[in-house]
Amino acid sequence: MNAEVWLAAGYAVALLLGAGALEWLSAHTHRRSLRYRTAGFTYDARQDSWECPEGQHLWPHEFDHERRLVRYRAKAHICNGCPSKNACTDSDRGREVVRPLDPWPHSEAGRFHRGISLMLVALAAMVLIVAGARNNAPAEAAMLGAVLTATLVTGRILLRDFRRHPAGFPEPAPSHGLGVATSATNVDRERSRWASQIRVGGPR
Repeated sequence: MNAEVWLAAGYAVALLLGAGALEWLSAHTHRRSLRYRTAGFTYDARQDSWECPEGQHLWPHEFDHERRLVRYRAKAHICNGCPSKNACTDSDRGREVVRPLDPWPHSEAGRFHRGISLMLVALAAMVLIVAGARNNAPAEAAMLGAVLTATLVTGRILLRDFRRHPAGFPEPAPSHGLGVATSATNVDRERSRWASQIRVGGPR
């Protein structure tokens, strides 16, 4: 069997493994980030609220359409009188927790990494197709065809989730009376405040 076939098949498999590793790492980082941002807080899906370590509840406060996030906030007077306030938040408006509505990989970071994974899979398919055009022996075609089939199946799975739009996922319950961040000014203000809170040790 031509050495070029072995090299092409091996390179394609390495690209597929790289795409899989990238998917796992990015999803793991996403889950770890969510755990960090809500450490010590417990989500109650029935009431759609978060409970802090002191037993107080954070209720839905705002729905960000652009980023597909729901922001939960505790009552300001409760947080301001809490003995754990200094270790929890420096905001005088109450502690805030953010929950993304859409599952992985529909966050901004998830779609970015999924796009890179798809590029790796497409490159693997191109390598196999070129190698198959240059090597037509039955054994060589069988090996390249098997790896190409695995590549196409992997690409189809990744592309299916990538193309599925988050619009089909549930919206927050209308009974909450959430405020909606619709203007660019509101979104930028919330982003800036959220980023500053992450730098000082997590969302507030």
